[in-house]
Amino acid sequence: MSTDVNPINSSSEKSEPTALSPLIATEKTIEESSLRQIFIRAQMTDFVKNPLVMQRADGVRYWDIHGKSYLDALSGIYVVSVGHNNRQVIDAIKKQMDTLHFSPVMHGTNPLGIQLANRLAELAPGDLSAAKLLCGGSEATEAAIKMARQYHKLTGNPTKYKILSRYQSWHGSTLGSLSASGLKARRAVNEPLAGGFIHVFPPTCYRCPFDKQYPDCSLTCAKLIDDVIEMEDSDTVAALIVEPIGHTGGIIDPPKEYLPQLREICDRHNVLLIFDEIITGMGRTGHLFAADTFGVVPDLLCLGKGLSGGYAPISALLCRRPIADAFWGDSETNPGFVEGHTFEANPISCAAGLATLQEIIDRDLCANARSMGSLLRKKLEGLSRHGIVGDIRGKGLFLGIEWVQDIPSKKRFDPPIGVEIGRKALENGLLTRFDPHWIAVGPPLIVNEAEIDEIVDILDQSIVEVLADR
Repeated sequence: MSTDVNPINSSSEKSEPTALSPLIATEKTIEESSLRQIFIRAQMTDFVKNPLVMQRADGVRYWDIHGKSYLDALSGIYVVSVGHNNRQVIDAIKKQMDTLHFSPVMHGTNPLGIQLANRLAELAPGDLSAAKLLCGGSEATEAAIKMARQYHKLTGNPTKYKILSRYQSWHGSTLGSLSASGLKARRAVNEPLAGGFIHVFPPTCYRCPFDKQYPDCSLTCAKLIDDVIEMEDSDTVAALIVEPIGHTGGIIDPPKEYLPQLREICDRHNVLLIFDEIITGMGRTGHLFAADTFGVVPDLLCLGKGLSGGYAPISALLCRRPIADAFWGDSETNPGFVEGHTFEANPISCAAGLATLQEIIDRDLCANARSMGSLLRKKLEGLSRHGIVGDIRGKGLFLGIEWVQDIPSKKRFDPPIGVEIGRKALENGLLTRFDPHWIAVGPPLIVNEAEIDEIVDILDQSIVEVLADR
């Protein structure tokens, strides 16, 4: 008889807690016995070998529990727009906590939520004049998908449900947002996903999947979106969701005509155009919205990350006035927008969002993103002396480098070099976003010239060390 025990079904005896356990000492948090209790993004078996645990931050820097300093060239994850330890935002949160920390979202809202929605409507391009306040980026893109489908049902087009998105994209971790995402590795572990999602090729000019060269390509990548809508039957297509600058594909910065052409295609087919500005919004590209950078007004616009500067979880879905108006009416025939989350429009988060917006405007941080972004690009171009910089892409303080072994042929390193450079940079005290074949930098909007120099100097040093080991 087998004596094997299924660990899932087995029970271990644990004494009932009688009091709260004392907190784990900071120096003990990096021990495996403590780390076993938490899931993080990294594979935990690898993480525990050299765990990174941050303890404090200020300006554009972190310090880990050992006191080691790190220059934050990633704004956390494109979140810390107005810098760490920003006293204006912190004071706004403290003040709000003394007044109201939660309001009953099932029955209403609060003054801070109304103020933030109106402030966003005031600042947004075109007639993006209504906002749904949520908690995170995935919630915002998920809500955009739902709003697009429900809008068409409310306006007499119930057969419109399909969502077009692009390969190499990332729109979030919830089921709908993940289904829209085009990263095969992240999709594969969760399949099967939701139905009704169709993927098209992004505008990867440096590695055009159609073997064409811009500007002589006639924007085949955009024309094919038009063709796909027609082949799928435009009466079944509800929306197209895109990041104005694609992140996970390696900072895919489209030609200037691309997004205007998508706008025209969507208008012609009565398809809603959704901008996922979770990363590109809040000054990242040198304007408050990437929609302003490219001069295109979408029908729906998703914000997150930098909206609160990382001080509290918040995101927002903005929509054009005709879409917002479709959700008004007799409650017996129009249920309103059927989307709700417990912590939406949380007054503390809204206070953080309002204060962050004010900081961006008062300190003209969009202009700083443009000037420092231009300087950063120029400094990054200097890394070409190593002979491995294939392409530099992006706008403002949202830039990426693609590494190649041979520049004329664009041949990639085998094995890839990107992770080696990224990890070496981390070892040298620089936080970046790195993939096998590219690296991205996006420091806080408050970054100055000296810090830009430091970012590039550490990258330069890290490249030298990696190449020396190859």
